[in-house]
Amino acid sequence: MSKFLFAVIVLLMPISAVAKPIIVVLGDSISAGYGIEVEQGWVALLQKKLIDTKNDYSIINASISGDTTAGGLARVDPILTAQKPGIVLLQLGANDGLRGLSPVQMKSNLAEIVHRAQKAGAKVILLGMKIPPNYGKRYVDMFYNVYPQLAKELDIPLVPFLLEDVALDKDLMQTDGLHPNAKAQPILAEKVEPYLFPLLEKK
Repeated sequence: MSKFLFAVIVLLMPISAVAKPIIVVLGDSISAGYGIEVEQGWVALLQKKLIDTKNDYSIINASISGDTTAGGLARVDPILTAQKPGIVLLQLGANDGLRGLSPVQMKSNLAEIVHRAQKAGAKVILLGMKIPPNYGKRYVDMFYNVYPQLAKELDIPLVPFLLEDVALDKDLMQTDGLHPNAKAQPILAEKVEPYLFPLLEKK
């Protein structure tokens, strides 16, 4: 095939054949949609909002229930290589807290995930989490402070607490008291939107 003919074919390719920019959600059960249908989850609702607003992005949900920051760090490289995302929504840490793991190590893991994502050319948004107060004020404060500290140090956007206005509302939580139900998912999507949409590149 001549170079000229190849160039003509490329120019005539339909827009749909061109790869869409990718957003990867790297999270745990909160983003994986634990206890609800996948299409009800906030990630799926956010994808629908992108389509409705004609933002040409595809969301890849790489969230795994029960995942920790160490787990996310262990699997982030293959995800970045395979998906080549332009944006990463990083929602990890809750399981570190629920297991009483070190906030210092948690911060280190999150920082390394951010560094690797940025090195791969992705912008990162950090989604903050909190844990129940029965873990003790000192530990709870240390845990939560990881997110604003890291966002400031790395100069990345932070959603302060993804489950704000949800976690303490029994009507919006599943019976385990830890996972938001289907009614809560639009609220979670709305929490993320104002941080995500300014980073989208118009095509």
